[in-house]
Amino acid sequence: MNASDAALLVNWVGFLVGLTLYSLLGFMVLRYSRGREMRGVALLLLATAVLGIVWNMGELVVFVLRSVAQVAGYPLITAAAYSALGFLPSVVVHSAETETSSRRFLTFTAYGLSTVAAMLHFYAVFSGSAVPSGIAMLLLTIGAVSLATLLLVFSIGQTIEKKAIWVSALLVFALSGLHFFATPEGNSWLIELVAHQSSIPLALVILYQNYRFAFADLFLKRAISIMLLASLTFGLYVGVAAPLLRFQNAPDQNDVTAVSLILVLWMITALIYPSLYKLANWLVDKVILNRADYITFQNDMAGEIELAETADSVAGIVSNSLARVLTANRVRWRTLAINPVSTGGSNVSFGPEDAKVMVPTVEGPFYEIELGELQGGRRIMSDDVAMLDAVSHIAARKIDALRVTHERCEQEIREQEFSKLATEAQLTALRAQINPHFLFNALTTIGYLTKTAPEKAFQTLIQLTKLLRGILSSTGEFCSLGDEIKLIESYLEIEHARFEERLAVDFEIPDDLLSLTIPSLILQPLVENAIKHGISERKDGGLVTVAARRIEVAPDSAMLEVSVENTAPPRPLRTRTGGVGIYNIENRLRSHFGYNASFRLDLSDPVRTRALVSIPIADGEARRSRRKAVSV
Repeated sequence: MNASDAALLVNWVGFLVGLTLYSLLGFMVLRYSRGREMRGVALLLLATAVLGIVWNMGELVVFVLRSVAQVAGYPLITAAAYSALGFLPSVVVHSAETETSSRRFLTFTAYGLSTVAAMLHFYAVFSGSAVPSGIAMLLLTIGAVSLATLLLVFSIGQTIEKKAIWVSALLVFALSGLHFFATPEGNSWLIELVAHQSSIPLALVILYQNYRFAFADLFLKRAISIMLLASLTFGLYVGVAAPLLRFQNAPDQNDVTAVSLILVLWMITALIYPSLYKLANWLVDKVILNRADYITFQNDMAGEIELAETADSVAGIVSNSLARVLTANRVRWRTLAINPVSTGGSNVSFGPEDAKVMVPTVEGPFYEIELGELQGGRRIMSDDVAMLDAVSHIAARKIDALRVTHERCEQEIREQEFSKLATEAQLTALRAQINPHFLFNALTTIGYLTKTAPEKAFQTLIQLTKLLRGILSSTGEFCSLGDEIKLIESYLEIEHARFEERLAVDFEIPDDLLSLTIPSLILQPLVENAIKHGISERKDGGLVTVAARRIEVAPDSAMLEVSVENTAPPRPLRTRTGGVGIYNIENRLRSHFGYNASFRLDLSDPVRTRALVSIPIADGEARRSRRKAVSV
């Protein structure tokens, strides 16, 4: 491949790549910056895209006409293309403009030079001189060097990095003017590349200066990957394809060897492109923008909020994490009653230097995180928006999970409260349900005894007082088995005054079980039913036996079984409808112990009726009662 062919190939590839990049820039400005960025920035970038498209399209048309159609060219197209190229350095100066009058003077001066150069190009067209105009290109070259020098002088406050970037771009453009003062035979393909593609560094610098363009990072990644791909393709052709074809003496493109080689190189570029795109991403994220690894950041933040226990703590962790990764000096979060984001809308609203992130929870209150005052002139761009959107969904899922968990806990607490209130209501009803018939009989007995046995009447009255005090003054849900037995003894003393020798009572309770805890008034209704439905209906009376025993269930668990038995034949219908007393016993056992406790009636013996209550013994009580039993 000779120098002429190389230069031709470089220009073909260069103009196609340039046209692609400027078209992509124009599309992105029109598609994404509308309504989001300042109008001046969008217009500046759109002007850059239009100028680049005119330059590359014009030169591409001229190259096609010269190389394919063998037409000398169209001077008007060349003049328009070079005029567009001449305005790009002015846009660079404009993009670096501040509010100072000196910088504005440089901007006006740059546009003035570009306008004069464009007029010289068109004057050359109508005067029949060579196009592009050598005087115009010399003016632009001297102007680019001068503007770069003046920008250095008037930009003392800017960082060295920014100065070096746009000054280098202007100098590249200035050096490209060497191409237009050399003879055609002396032009190498490298000079052709620098000369005709000097607009691309200018465009990249304009984009770099205007971080306010939200999708600058996305464009830079695509642009760099396309340029790397074009460089790889050109390198493979120049370094591999051309030498091999020359060695095979088969320059004809229809030759099988040539076609096969081109296909192989095409497949190689297709396989390598993903790596080139990753390299472009790394260059933009790490070198140009100096970003953190957002994937690692999201994973770390997700692990951090996993330990949070409240929705507010999740919002606080997310806010602090975002402020740290985006270097924001101002961060705050607040709750909103209504989600302002419509269904399907973006959760992130942003300006050049601030962003608002809406956490899309299923239900309110909704959280909004606001970030602002980014350090170092940083701007919110496309990858930042994508990261913020991903973080908002991570936070929303965690907050929704916490709310579901809290709702379940609150529901369980409410159910426990309802159960407790129901149990207390049942106990209150049980305490208040002292059988009016029993009270009437007791008072009648006391009235009768005051005439026949005053001393016994007094003792009976004392027992009735103890019984009433024990039932009505106790407010606890639980009491010891010993206290319950004392209450039953007071009740039986009164009943014994009524039935005298017809009522016999027997207690079979080991002393080591008297300290065990049982629900209050769990046994008294059973004793009352035993007398009411058993002893009172028999002329010869009967025996009431209250017994308790400890049953080992497992090495570390035991049950307390208490039975109330009377020597009356079972009467199922009347026994099972013993009133709210037995109903309350069953419900209270279920409320306190679930299925670990039980109540049942033993009606298998034809001459006696027995009620049994089984209650689990707590671990500490089980050990204490076991030690007492052993010591006895």
